Amino acid sequence: MNLDTALMAPSDARLKFRNGLVTPTSGWSDGYTQANLIAVAAGYADEFIEFCQLNPKACPVIDVIPAGRFESILAAGSDIRSDIPAYRVWVDGELAEEVSDVTSVWREDMVGVLIGCSFTFEAALASEGIPLRRTETGRNVPMYRTNIECTPAGRIHGPMVVSMRPMLPGLVDAAIRVTSEVPKVHGGPVHVGSPEDLGIADINRPDFGDAVEIRPGEVPVFWACGVTPQSAVMASRPSFAISHAPGHMFITDVPESNYREPAGVSL
Repeated sequence: MNLDTALMAPSDARLKFRNGLVTPTSGWSDGYTQANLIAVAAGYADEFIEFCQLNPKACPVIDVIPAGRFESILAAGSDIRSDIPAYRVWVDGELAEEVSDVTSVWREDMVGVLIGCSFTFEAALASEGIPLRRTETGRNVPMYRTNIECTPAGRIHGPMVVSMRPMLPGLVDAAIRVTSEVPKVHGGPVHVGSPEDLGIADINRPDFGDAVEIRPGEVPVFWACGVTPQSAVMASRPSFAISHAPGHMFITDVPESNYREPAGVSL
């Protein structure tokens, strides 16, 4: 882990991204909440927000930024058009481009939705001795579209996306305990074990992010992922949308502890 980035204030991290640094944000500003972004035209916004509300495990909303505004209440002085390392621009459900700033393409009627991200709880996982394989190897987290269909909202529908972290079976209970306490950043895992049960044909070929090694004796553990709205964009095909690039998150000023709710939940 890079201590400089792990200890960096969120405002300093956002400034680096605003100035053009492109990097996955896992391990940055430990202890602070990270967020996914989905932004759509006002004509789709109510349906996307309802979609998130109906699927809170994958899409836990932590802020809605109305049309005409760009600063999140979770990050003073922020601009959601420039303070994420990389963005994706979607046209009719197809990926049109990936860029480091979307100020020039942001439309006046765009509504931004920030969704809690599992990167937020990774420092807590590490404190329990749970390995973060992609951090060890300098890779992005692997993410997969599943066979779990989300509850639709109007025109918006699509399958859940999950992120995966491998670990020894003896660490799974600790991972469930630690992450179940933070439902606003996806909470506990949705599945442990066979990827085929989730419709994942090849664990070494993620749909988003990078593959990571699953070592002998380890099991894959899957969490609902905030890339799910991008899956919904691909399935529902709104005319225009903007999202973060998977693994490149918006870092807020809100401590992870603000969202911690002791829960003793078992999978």
